[in-house]
Amino acid sequence: MTKIKQCGCTKPVIYQMLPRLFANYNANCVPFGTITQNGSGKLNDITSKVLRSIADMGVTHVWYTGVIEHAHCSDYTRYGIERDNPHVVKGQAGSPYAIKDYYDIDPDIATDVPARIAEFENLVKRTHSEGMKVIIDFVPNHVARCYHSDAAPKGVKDFGASDDNTRFFAPDNNFYYIPRQQFAPSIDLTSGGDPYVEFPAKASGNDCFTAFPGRYDWYETVKLNYGVDYGDHSLHFDPIPDTWRKMVAILKYWARKGVDGFRCDMAHMVPTDFWRWAIPRVKSVNPDLTFIAEIYDVSLYRSYIDAGFDYLYDKVNLYDTLRAIQTGNISAAAVTNCWQTVDGISRHMLNFLENHDEQRFASAEYAGDADLVIPSLVISSMIGTGAMMIYAGQELGEKAADAEGYSGNDGRTTIFDYWSIPTLRRWLNNGNPGVDQLTAGEIRLRDTYRKLLRLCNEDDAIACGGFFDLMYVNYNNPGFNPHRNFAFLRRGKDHTLLIAVNFGDTAAETAINIPLHAFECYGIIPENAAKAKELLSGTRATVKTFSPDTPFQTLIPAHGAVIWRIEDSAVNSKETCGDGNQSSKKRK
Repeated sequence: MTKIKQCGCTKPVIYQMLPRLFANYNANCVPFGTITQNGSGKLNDITSKVLRSIADMGVTHVWYTGVIEHAHCSDYTRYGIERDNPHVVKGQAGSPYAIKDYYDIDPDIATDVPARIAEFENLVKRTHSEGMKVIIDFVPNHVARCYHSDAAPKGVKDFGASDDNTRFFAPDNNFYYIPRQQFAPSIDLTSGGDPYVEFPAKASGNDCFTAFPGRYDWYETVKLNYGVDYGDHSLHFDPIPDTWRKMVAILKYWARKGVDGFRCDMAHMVPTDFWRWAIPRVKSVNPDLTFIAEIYDVSLYRSYIDAGFDYLYDKVNLYDTLRAIQTGNISAAAVTNCWQTVDGISRHMLNFLENHDEQRFASAEYAGDADLVIPSLVISSMIGTGAMMIYAGQELGEKAADAEGYSGNDGRTTIFDYWSIPTLRRWLNNGNPGVDQLTAGEIRLRDTYRKLLRLCNEDDAIACGGFFDLMYVNYNNPGFNPHRNFAFLRRGKDHTLLIAVNFGDTAAETAINIPLHAFECYGIIPENAAKAKELLSGTRATVKTFSPDTPFQTLIPAHGAVIWRIEDSAVNSKETCGDGNQSSKKRK
């Protein structure tokens, strides 16, 4: 394995995995199977050898999803862990976001259940030893209906333990209540001899403030109270609500165990005032902690950055646009609007093509073919200096074609069932990761991901350089199709990258205009015989014209991309590091 040559700045490349699924080697899982039937991956199976292979792809952070104890149907009462009522658990394995104990590790992923926290601490150490940082979920908006901590430090009270449940809202209540009404969702709570009774009913996690949630509501969770009275929309942040103090204590607990960052689930459902108060207090434990917000409202982006978040999901902007280009025949030129939407804050964006909520790129419900990913992958990973995330199995073209049980065959890898992931199972090869059991196409795809993800931190133009959109000078260019092609520059200290993608079904022989404005912005000297190399294919060109007077000639493969590295022949005197979008100044 080749060590990544760092360019001096770091662009986070995040690898998301659910250990329960990732390290499960059972090739004979049955739909709706129990943990006894289907098994579960374990933290101890994520060995140094496995982590080394992940790091070799260019990964800088591993997001261990679903490691905090959540509600499930398995029985661990012999270990002193209260059993969850199956009526308020989705699937056999349960949702990783129905948190049962914020201070504990889920027993499903422990080899030795009593030592589960120690096993997690050892995983953190192994991950650090392989040069990567650790991210875990922080789920602030809701908990499992039967929340109870048996691992909290002495003196810590459970959520709801001191609530006045006769009131819909009280500033120091942890939950919202529907007084004098019994919880009665539109699902069966009585069959099987283990009825679930909740009186008075608590509000459900998706802001469902009735006793009667539907089956598509988050009925398995309870909404947490951050001092917002949803009855009259008044705010009660002074004095500091009890929920705020409890949550900061939880975050500090995991920060002290060596966790490097938190992906904050549904962060936009929690008031910015809390984050503005909490994040600096947690960073007092470790100033380098990373906070990532799952957020789905572009109008809120800047307020959550101001509140202290380092990165935000750019789902409703770039992800949705790339998916529409791939599947809805939307013009590739629409990408320009994406970077303009986040102009000035793009370094805070986290881009992705897959995660546990979204359908797999290669699934029948999305692109249907993993080999079509290169244009979207190049844009999402290289358009800005913010973070890039991939989902375990994405690099192998996982199709999520199984009907696992609760999830069904929906193009997503289940988060609710005990299951294993076919492509990962073959790559892991019982703890000996490698290509022996992979197809030629899977090997080729993983190598492509490796090239692109490693470039994110090997080349300073991508990691921390400037960005220049070339589309505005190519809309009327007969040698360029702006509906299927997208082109831009990234500028490093001593070179320029010309990056162009092709969403089309046929190769594109392009002639890309580069405006004088780009050369002026970066102090680039035009050249008729520039030293150039195409980084994806390794093709060298002894003579390449790089000038505002002559279009840049390049062939872009069907569903492919080119990344031309053009070296400066003279010293560039202008400062180029940063994430400025210089072309926006020209176009506005």
